[in-house]
Amino acid sequence: MIQRDALSRVRQLIDEYPAVGLLGPRQVGKTTLALEVANQWESLYLDLESVIDRAKLANAETFLAEHAGKLVILDEAQRLPELFQSLRGLIDANRRKGLRTGQFLILGSASIDLLQQSSESLAGRIAYTELTGVTAREVEPPALKPLWLRGGFPDSLLARTDDQSHRWRLNFIRTYLERDIPQLGPRIAAETLQRFWTMLAHHQGGLLNAAQLARNLGVDGKTVANYLDLMVDLLLVRRLPPWHANVGKRLVKSPKVYVRDSGLVHALLGIRSREELLGHPVVGGSWEGFVVESLLAQLPDSAAAHFYRTAAGAEVDLVLSLSAKERWFIEIKHAEAPKLTRGFHEACLDLNPTRRFVVYPGQDRFPLTAETEAISLPELCQLLAKLELGS
Repeated sequence: MIQRDALSRVRQLIDEYPAVGLLGPRQVGKTTLALEVANQWESLYLDLESVIDRAKLANAETFLAEHAGKLVILDEAQRLPELFQSLRGLIDANRRKGLRTGQFLILGSASIDLLQQSSESLAGRIAYTELTGVTAREVEPPALKPLWLRGGFPDSLLARTDDQSHRWRLNFIRTYLERDIPQLGPRIAAETLQRFWTMLAHHQGGLLNAAQLARNLGVDGKTVANYLDLMVDLLLVRRLPPWHANVGKRLVKSPKVYVRDSGLVHALLGIRSREELLGHPVVGGSWEGFVVESLLAQLPDSAAAHFYRTAAGAEVDLVLSLSAKERWFIEIKHAEAPKLTRGFHEACLDLNPTRRFVVYPGQDRFPLTAETEAISLPELCQLLAKLELGS
């Protein structure tokens, strides 16, 4: 069992809100975490992919009213979006009885219908948090290399061999394309969407070039935008926006795009082992995406993440705006002896960050300049997590 950092966050939100939405892709561990949370409360678990459990909710208000006072866990809630209107009335009725918090834990593997329905029906009554794949902070240092290769889905990470892990990820991809996405509504050929997903993996961490993607797929730019929106909504792809403040420079306006799980990147590209990964052209982009996901999982809700790049060549991989006065620059290098580029120094002159780090694969922490430190990924994750805890 991997102890997930999100566990304490979910417990805190249940103590503060009547409903909590826990979002994350399939197989990331939402159900396991929810059942662990439920050990603290008298609870009822309903899987909305189960015909039997959906039948119980044929008259949802009556059935759920009989379980008032319990923490009701609704798994795969996007399968029954009409339920959210009933939840609003139940929450308000329970509030009038003095049950103000800890009523519902709503699990969803897609943000599309779930966010739309709950935002409209449960405004002011629900708080959201996301469960990502296992991050660098949640494993011991020796497990960092397997985590990068295999990705953060628990079944993939904990497989007995790399080949078994690779097969699990291929089956995961196939299931999403052939079963899960069609269930959500979009009618897109599985082969087309897999080609699109694979193209994104080849350009991991690159600037979005919708026109080029459209040409390669034989579709128009609007269709590519729809495909990308879908993958982002499914929490499988991340769009990292560019820094947009007025600094008197010509800024790059296209977002950077990452397949969020490094293991899926490698499966899409046919990379089975660490040796194959280190010899593949995607190694730098894969490491960058792995670092970005682990760091963003630690951010406080109020923080914002961007990258910075100007037409003149100033750039930094990750800009973390932690508060109005606290801005961190993170450069990501897959090198044991990382070196700073001229573009990084120019970006620092443009934005004057409060702290500067270079994340590299080593374990030691040491200065590169008077203002910039080289640091390991787990240690930087710890620094960000302490900020979230207010330490």
